Amino acid sequence: MVKLNGKVAVVTGASRGVGKGIALGLGEAGATVYVTGRTVKEKTDAGKLGGTVSSAAEAVTAMGGKGIGIPCDHTDDAQVEAVFQKIAKDSKKIDVLVNNAWGGYENMREGSRLTYFKPFWEQPFWRWDAMFRSGVRAAYISSAFAARQMTKKKRGLIVNISFWSAQVYLGNTQYGASKAAVDKMSEYMAHELRKFNVAVVSLYPGLVRTESVMKNAKHFDMSNSESPQFIGRVVAALAADPDIMKKSGKVLVAAQEALEYSIQDIDGRQPRPLTLQDF
Repeated sequence: MVKLNGKVAVVTGASRGVGKGIALGLGEAGATVYVTGRTVKEKTDAGKLGGTVSSAAEAVTAMGGKGIGIPCDHTDDAQVEAVFQKIAKDSKKIDVLVNNAWGGYENMREGSRLTYFKPFWEQPFWRWDAMFRSGVRAAYISSAFAARQMTKKKRGLIVNISFWSAQVYLGNTQYGASKAAVDKMSEYMAHELRKFNVAVVSLYPGLVRTESVMKNAKHFDMSNSESPQFIGRVVAALAADPDIMKKSGKVLVAAQEALEYSIQDIDGRQPRPLTLQDF
């Protein structure tokens, strides 16, 4: 089992889903995990899926770490800055930042019309803004604030959650363009941070059993799915890897990294790593 006792992590967009799973995986390893997100009251999220920053933080503590929930809208720079100022004051450092916050696919329907898979010229323009503002820009801003602390300590890891749509068309131009931007941003951030011994990677999950996916499980082949916490276990292993700088700037596939680090899912299964040939 990976040990991250004494390490401080920040996971954005962690009220539920992949973000919460990552927070749990880091908590399982003993880290102090700051959980950020917009949801502070149950069932007030767009999809009515449940989960809040406080309940996620409590779950981290129950896993053996120390969970600290901080409400934050990552499209508001002032709120984001306040989060990182609080962490600097309270913990004096950040060892790991995971940028998971995202937007734009929480409302795939507009009224009775499913617009998410429409060609780009029939897409609502707000969806482009949501993905780039709540996703790409939010990751950039959080990374900038975290990097100001990491560079002083000459160590750190930034993980940007991305997906295969950056490399292959998966039904939505906006989503693909925004994830490709995340991958390129990771590469160039890594270049600028290398001399400070701070690593940056993009990390691809597989099909994750989030609340949203499970709500629509009948539409998916779940045979090779991953728990949200599986991704967290991979992030914990990356954070504990003394040779992580060798992977800085790269796109990593969570299930492939799990094989390298001998990590299994919480049910004991070993998810098969996806490749471009799977799409």
